[in-house]
Amino acid sequence: MLTRAQYPANMGVIQQNQAISGMFAVERHRFITERLHQRGRISVLGLAAELGLSPETIRRDLAQLEGDGILSRVHGGAVGRSRVAASEPTMAQRAAIRMPEKHAIARAALDLIPASGSIFLEAASTSLVLAGMVPPSPGLTIVTNGLPVAQALAERDDVTVLMVGGRVRRSSMATQDDWALHALAGLHVNAAFLGTMAFSLKAGLTTLDQADAAIKRRTLKVADRTILLAESAKFEAISVFNYGGIADLDTVVTDDGLPNEGADAIQRAGVEVIRAAVEHAQTLGQKMIPR
Repeated sequence: MLTRAQYPANMGVIQQNQAISGMFAVERHRFITERLHQRGRISVLGLAAELGLSPETIRRDLAQLEGDGILSRVHGGAVGRSRVAASEPTMAQRAAIRMPEKHAIARAALDLIPASGSIFLEAASTSLVLAGMVPPSPGLTIVTNGLPVAQALAERDDVTVLMVGGRVRRSSMATQDDWALHALAGLHVNAAFLGTMAFSLKAGLTTLDQADAAIKRRTLKVADRTILLAESAKFEAISVFNYGGIADLDTVVTDDGLPNEGADAIQRAGVEVIRAAVEHAQTLGQKMIPR
């Protein structure tokens, strides 16, 4: 019998993993479903390590759960059917979720803003965070179609702010339709920072609203460098209207929740990937995968 001194410090974890690996299929499916609800996205390798099972077993479980209509399999794992984005939160609601990830992404994106020249900040919650971090830049012009972004910058005298006109969409507080499209048609900037509702290898860049898709499609063409700012939770989610492909981007700035296989696949499309480390609200680093 082991004494307390001889008892392994990780025995509780070992026993837990042994119990998990001995689960019946129905118990594994319940466990996987719970993890999916908690995280929004699950990976085959992550579940295999967590459950002490082979990746082949996890893939069979995911295939069965997909057949049951619980999830959709994607590259390297699965997402919940709810990840097929069907409803759009308001800007206020978006600004209140996944804030550590958004702050990490915005801080990493700061290095991509030129000291002088011009940038476009699309109406998006992460763009709003980035706007609040822009350092004094008297030689910088910032163009936006987002009312909250313009308001956050309007009182500053160390940047020039241009607002794209058009119909204001209530949920996103973004300007849209013909006036906005006409203004964007005559725009050229050094870098464009875009948001998205969803992005995936299969469906590309997607959003819920057709007018929003038209604006986003146009913004893919206005810059020397096009940069997507998106939390990893949006990866392999799919919404209704496509407005471009992954290869239409130059850089994706996301958080370190993006799995290696996802980052590698994006990189193979010729797109630079920057994964910002999410640790604490005030301790944000970044990890970069060269293009």
